Amino acid sequence: AASDVYKRQSSEADCEYPLGKRDEAAENIKQKKSICKGAEENFKGGLPSDSAMRSDGSFRRYLGMNKEKKEVVKVNQITEGVIWQQILIFFLPILFGTFFQQLYNTADAMIVGHFLGKQALAAVGGTTGTLINLLVGFFVGLSSGATVVISQHYGANKEDKVQWAVHTSIAFSILGGIVLTVVGIGCSRWMLELMNTPDDVVNYALIYMRVYFLGTIGNLIYNMGSGILRAVGDSKRPLLYLIICCMTNIVLDFLFVVGLQMGVMGAALATILSQIISAVLVMGSLMRTRDIYRLHLRKISIDWIMLKRIIRIGFPAGVQSILYSVSNVIIQSAVNSLGTNNVAAWAAYGKVDGLFWMMINALGIAATTFVGQNYGAKKMDRVHRGVRTSMIMAFLMTGLMVVFMWFIGDTLISLFTTDTAVREICHGLIHFLVPTFFTYISIEILSGALRGVGDAWIPMFITGIGICGVRIVWMTAVLPHFHSLKGAAFCYPLSWVITTIAYFIYYLFFSQLSKRKELRSI
Repeated sequence: AASDVYKRQSSEADCEYPLGKRDEAAENIKQKKSICKGAEENFKGGLPSDSAMRSDGSFRRYLGMNKEKKEVVKVNQITEGVIWQQILIFFLPILFGTFFQQLYNTADAMIVGHFLGKQALAAVGGTTGTLINLLVGFFVGLSSGATVVISQHYGANKEDKVQWAVHTSIAFSILGGIVLTVVGIGCSRWMLELMNTPDDVVNYALIYMRVYFLGTIGNLIYNMGSGILRAVGDSKRPLLYLIICCMTNIVLDFLFVVGLQMGVMGAALATILSQIISAVLVMGSLMRTRDIYRLHLRKISIDWIMLKRIIRIGFPAGVQSILYSVSNVIIQSAVNSLGTNNVAAWAAYGKVDGLFWMMINALGIAATTFVGQNYGAKKMDRVHRGVRTSMIMAFLMTGLMVVFMWFIGDTLISLFTTDTAVREICHGLIHFLVPTFFTYISIEILSGALRGVGDAWIPMFITGIGICGVRIVWMTAVLPHFHSLKGAAFCYPLSWVITTIAYFIYYLFFSQLSKRKELRSI
């Protein structure tokens, strides 16, 4: 039945009435079954309420009409407004949101590092973070497929398909959370041993991971719900919920770790409780909206045709996330063999360079949503101009970030550890890696743009070879001859340069957004 509905090309989903004829259409609503639900809502009971007038990610305005009726036309600013302004307006809440997400992630590391010592810091900030990103990152990557699908249908104003995608996405998050909880708790010790985790760190890491995975369902629901809101152009409420989550996490960290002295278990418990609160907030937001993406609890189920499309787009992104994480696991394993000081330094540096990653990831998300909605609205010129604008913004912002981290990095490191040896190692890492951030920019922007049009499989292979493959070769063949932390770190800029070149070639000549492909389709 779902298949028949999905394939049906009915006027109920897509019909439009010219402005001059809507009064006539309204008079025949009861007789004509092909009239859109949106049009019906505009004419029943007079003018819509203020809440119906203003929807997330877009707005509705009155146009001049006759004295008896007023028309309401929906204007989506992402597909109509000034490009750089819309990208910036959408980007800034995501940036601040990722900042607070980074803040509540680093709150564990800061409090644990100062009150529990460097072994606990190495466990919470290094090894466990890599493994959690490996498992959770795959499902978050899959959820990006839902974001793309919803943004395209929302840009095309297809209410029925937006509804199917929203409810399927939430159902999939719940199922994925159950699977991750079982796998994460059951395989934690095996994964830590596989990564050569130091003996004085492994017990801390095991406790943290097992408690953390108990809250996976809330984590995935929040990420999926935030993705839905961003898909329709609303990046402000995810920011608000992250701020609440961050503040809650910091308060609970001090309560559980410092006050109740629960150790790394307290840090993990603070994290999952704050994630559950954010999941409740985002679900409530989706259930209260009057827009076409409204969530109804009784409708949460999987539409298998829609899920297939979501997975077709999201699976490559999930695999891509795994490839990044696998390469990082290999690097972390090499770092673990260098001793506790190097492990702690690598963990502390990872929290500092998170400032760059939150910025560039926010731009990638903005590019995906902007491209997805304009692609759905069939505005290809805006798609290309949006990609160019995102690239320029990324280079300017990265320049500012490099200067900031070069001069302030040491001060930031002191927030995580007071150990002199660890801080000296971090100082060397900052001055070695930070200037190479420019080599990564194009990977994030181009992959985000390609994901926005559903072109995800070839980018997955590019990432697999350019990121994971190059790093594995470096770690196994070259690192034994340069057995140091900088020797391990060098594989990052090396893999970024190779992958950037491959992305440019594919984007310009072979992708769905290449000019040659567009000319063929005309």
